[in-house]
Parts: sequence; structure tokens; C-alpha cells
Amino acid sequence: MSTPAAPIPARLVISVFLNEKLLIETVAEKLAHAFGPMDLVSAWLDFDYTDYYAAEFGAPLFRRVFSFSRPVDQDRLADIKHTTNAIEARFAANGRRRVNIDPGYLTMERFVLATGKNFTHRVYLEQGIYADLTLLYQHNDFTPLPWTYPDYAGSEMRHFLLMVRERYVRALEFPDARD
Repeated sequence: MSTPAAPIPARLVISVFLNEKLLIETVAEKLAHAFGPMDLVSAWLDFDYTDYYAAEFGAPLFRRVFSFSRPVDQDRLADIKHTTNAIEARFAANGRRRVNIDPGYLTMERFVLATGKNFTHRVYLEQGIYADLTLLYQHNDFTPLPWTYPDYAGSEMRHFLLMVRERYVRALEFPDARD
């Protein structure tokens, strides 16, 4: 028989894409206010994998990814998604989003995104939010799955997440010396 136990807290990772680069500073401030200090911020990552969002946001699209130093409980993912949805709504204009915010968490074994869209591989959490197992950590790298979005399967994102994981592992080993 297995004995239930609370999982180790995860590292919060939030991806933001938008059409107006200048908006990122204000969005980052709102995210830091909601989730605490950031410990790692990506360079601008390519967003050439899809034109799915072009009608809503325009083109070109730009992406930044943020990692937060404060550990988060994995069971908070639905609440976190609702908070990021509210931030998105604050920046909307004329009934259209100007920013897309995708929260997720990283653990030793995996990277999970939150979504409001159901699909066969997604697990319902609560409050209309699903967990999307996006990447597995295997053989010293993040491994995409058949359903992983191409931008998350790409080398830039995986490289960034490897850096986040390294800092996460260090924080777990030395909790008093968090980044």
C-alpha cells in the first residue's frame, strides 16, 4: 500500500508572449507582485512555431520566460492559472488579449503547464483548470512528448528549463542559499 505524502514544492515557471515588447516590463512587475521575486529570466525566445495566435495578437510575437525563486506547492497550479488569467484580462484592449501568460511548474522529474482546455492527455485539477504534462526529465535533458507544443519542445526552451532545473536542484540541496 502506498502512503500519501505531500510532494516537494516545485519551481514556478511562467511564459509570456505578446506583440508589444515594451509591455513586458509592466507584465513582469505584476507577476513579481503576485508570485514573488524572479530568479531567472530568459532572453527573448523565438516564437516562430505557429501562427495560431496571429489573428488575436498580430505578428510578430515575442516570448520571455520567468522562473520564480519562491517554491510553490504543486496543488496551487489552478489558483496560479486563475491569477495569470486575471493579469491577462487587465492588459486586454477592445475585447482582445494583448498578452498571453502560461504558468507551469518544474520538478526534478517533469515540467507541467496549466490550461483551461481539456484534451485526452490532460488531467483535471479544479476550477476548470487542467494539468498538461509537457516535458519529462530523462537522461539529463527535457524530453518532449507526442503532444508537447513545438515551442516547448524546441531547444531554446529546453535549454532555459535546464538552467531553471539546475537552480531548483541547488535550492533543494541548500535551502538557506536560495537564489
